[in-house]
Amino acid sequence: MLVLGKIVSYLACRHAHPGSPYVFGLVGLDHDLDFPEPMPVVGISRSARGYCINLVLETMKTYSSEDGLTEEALVTKLRTCRCHHLFLHTSLRHNSSGTCRWGEYGEGGLLWGECVARHFEWFDGNPVTDLLSKVKELYGLDDEVTFRNVTISSENRPRPLTLGTATQIGAIPTEGIPCLLKVLLPSNCTGLPLIYVRDLLLNPPAYDIAFTIQATCKLMSTVTCSIPEFTCVSPAKLVKLLELREANHIEFCRIKNVVDEVLHMHKNSELNEILKLLMDPTWVATGLKIDFETLIDNCKWASDKIGEMITLDGEMDHNEGYSSVVPNDFFEDMESSWKCRVKRIHIEEEFAEVERAAEALILAVTEAFMPIITRIKATTAPLGGPKGEILYAREHEAVWFKGKRFSPAIWAGTPGEEQIKNLKPALDSKGRKVGEEWFTTIRVEDALTRYHEAGAKAKARVLELLRTLSSELQAKTNILVFSSMLLVIAKALFSHVSEGRRRQWVFPMLIESSKSKDVESFNGTDGMKLVGLSPYWFEVAEGSAVNNTVDMQSLFLLTGPNGGGKSSLLRSICAAALLGTCGFMVPAESALIPHFDSIMLHMKSYDSPADGKSSFQVEMSEIRSIIASTSKRSLVLIDEICRGTETAKGTCIAGSIVETLDKIGCLGIVSTHLHGIFSLPLNAKNTVFKAMGSVNVNGQTKPTWKLLDGICRESLAFETAKREGISERIIQRAEELYNSVYAEEGIPGENDTEIQHLCSYESLNGSDRPDFQSNNSGRKDSERSRSLNQMEVLQKEVETNVIMICQKKLIELHKKEKIPELSEIHCVPVGPREQPPPSTVGASCVYVMLRPDKKLYVGQTDDLEGRIRTHRSKDGMQKARFLYFTVPGKSLACQLETLLINQLPNQGLNLTNIADGKHRNFGTSTPSPESITVC
Repeated sequence: MLVLGKIVSYLACRHAHPGSPYVFGLVGLDHDLDFPEPMPVVGISRSARGYCINLVLETMKTYSSEDGLTEEALVTKLRTCRCHHLFLHTSLRHNSSGTCRWGEYGEGGLLWGECVARHFEWFDGNPVTDLLSKVKELYGLDDEVTFRNVTISSENRPRPLTLGTATQIGAIPTEGIPCLLKVLLPSNCTGLPLIYVRDLLLNPPAYDIAFTIQATCKLMSTVTCSIPEFTCVSPAKLVKLLELREANHIEFCRIKNVVDEVLHMHKNSELNEILKLLMDPTWVATGLKIDFETLIDNCKWASDKIGEMITLDGEMDHNEGYSSVVPNDFFEDMESSWKCRVKRIHIEEEFAEVERAAEALILAVTEAFMPIITRIKATTAPLGGPKGEILYAREHEAVWFKGKRFSPAIWAGTPGEEQIKNLKPALDSKGRKVGEEWFTTIRVEDALTRYHEAGAKAKARVLELLRTLSSELQAKTNILVFSSMLLVIAKALFSHVSEGRRRQWVFPMLIESSKSKDVESFNGTDGMKLVGLSPYWFEVAEGSAVNNTVDMQSLFLLTGPNGGGKSSLLRSICAAALLGTCGFMVPAESALIPHFDSIMLHMKSYDSPADGKSSFQVEMSEIRSIIASTSKRSLVLIDEICRGTETAKGTCIAGSIVETLDKIGCLGIVSTHLHGIFSLPLNAKNTVFKAMGSVNVNGQTKPTWKLLDGICRESLAFETAKREGISERIIQRAEELYNSVYAEEGIPGENDTEIQHLCSYESLNGSDRPDFQSNNSGRKDSERSRSLNQMEVLQKEVETNVIMICQKKLIELHKKEKIPELSEIHCVPVGPREQPPPSTVGASCVYVMLRPDKKLYVGQTDDLEGRIRTHRSKDGMQKARFLYFTVPGKSLACQLETLLINQLPNQGLNLTNIADGKHRNFGTSTPSPESITVC
């Protein structure tokens, strides 16, 4: 209650700021509290180098600046940053179009769309100093308050990830995208370590730091000794509590754990090497440059200082209880707010006074109440006699007597009567009577007052000592912040190594790219080679992934069928390159990865109605940003380029973009279905043609998901449409249209080859194009047509016989008045990859399955869609056809089912479930799932 009152008083005189959590009164609490991560004040401006973002943390009294950002990278930072307040500099209003309306045309539109959804204010002047003035005004700080610059130079550091890249590989969790963060760390590693890994992915480190992180991880993978728990303390919470002198004994114990774990690593020879390597990554994360020996010396000082003052876990310096008369709960509750927080030696006088007051209270309670208790116990009375006991009234923080019917009817001067006469009603803090059964005495109340006063003095002394300790540790705030962040990084990297080993990932060879910007391109040592690369979202140990080897020395122009794995390959390469650039393990058998200056992945674009942009406009905007940020040391991955516009012009734009990237000399992949690009007179000397493979198995085309040399002009569009449920009629008509138009133009069709890979693979100069015999293609078409015709003939025959048999039966039942009205049988076909309409849901249906082996299965059901799905789930039944008709009622459906099973064989048709015709119990003879297994 006292603490709550202080907090309310504090809130009344201060302004609430989400970026600066309240901590007043925490020093007196006996438990830890969740402390939200501080929200920075963000200022955005424009300079000659690009966009600039300034982050100010009032909690930490720090600020940082990052310049030269692209619009995409800036939006990524905003998307992952919950800011307390957003300020936009007037320099943003002067865009490339020369207008004053920021975001009206082209550049700036993406940033404008991100900012308009937030509350922001404009400001001018110096982007840093004026922003700091705004922050002081916002938080009510004095002008003398200083902020520490924690900016780390971005020289030689890769560009931050763009929003598209971050979302498409799951560095920012996105629905439908495999989350990269979930596979880098075990599921139980959350909080600050997870945030560190995420921020590292979004802002890849310089080569030296990445190399150090990798070296640290390698050492971590080989240690044989035990490792600390790695206590993770929020640096912002630590700074705020020490600054306001509100750190309680629990927080001091955690701080001691932090410095002790650093010292533990220092004392162990294996862990000491890791500790030394962690110094530089921690410097980058905190902006604090601290010498190793200084760190160790100050950690020892802090550990000793806290250990001398704070009562640590397992230390006991007080008695468990005082007496059996006063409930122990009373003393535990009253003394829990100060006892076992600091060592008794520091509060010996106050502690002794509390003990004396407690003894006096015990004596007063014993002499005032125990004779009455003894008298009641000595009285033999039936149920409902006198009652009484000494109880702890927790709400009133008192020990009183509670009883009824204990007053004697005749006062005879017997033992206990004098004590009963001294009783008076117990009163609450406002002087009101607590109840009819609660009693006390003047002596007990005086003893209670003395005990509470002694406890209050002891608590005040303890809080004074805790605040003094906070003041002493304030001088070491930077050391404590550095140590806490070092342990966060240590836990993140140890967890990553454990998960990487479980997933059988490897450490790549990280190559420092040439720092000279005059280098023409990547050479043999600067290329990227990934052997046995697997998608990061697959478990390698389960063997479910198809591995690829990617040996990239220049730009790849990638073709392949739909569902052939192009997008998955690009996403996998992007993730592996990013992980390697950050110093992490990668999902491959071996890897050589250059330290890229930027990694950019562009996947399929969607329209943005809020911005009034089509999907092609969005794609062009993103590619403009990519090209503007690309250098010889970049990795560029573009999936299905120019897919959202007219084919001819889209092909030419795609070709021009490929030429531009080829001239820049970057590594990367551009995938496309625009096969006309190979007919363009491209000036792309270093671009290599690659394709995703396919094979022909039993007449069916299947992708191999393997990366090969050459060109694939086959999209497998018809096959993909079939697999996704497009009706056979539509597919057949599409094939007719395709053959009538494109076959005449000499564009290869879907049945052009008999080589291992269905696609037409060509070398760069086209001289190795295989020459296929046209008569073979014609033979295949003829066989396929013959097979289709046979199924159509069978379907027509079955339909005719079903209608004849069932219609005759319905007429017979109608004449016997067993069915009220005569309905006409109308069979509905369900082709391969087709499903029945919603109207069949809940309707009684009789159906016939036409299996690929031309055998029939007859059944009835009220769930036709589910039954068809069950049939097609069996091996070889995926392309089964069906005929069905609905009837009024399940009983009639069962009769007609049995009738068809018995009579269709008489028409020369082969049934697999002919035994079901022996059923006579109509209405209950539903075909069991086991009957399907006859297939």
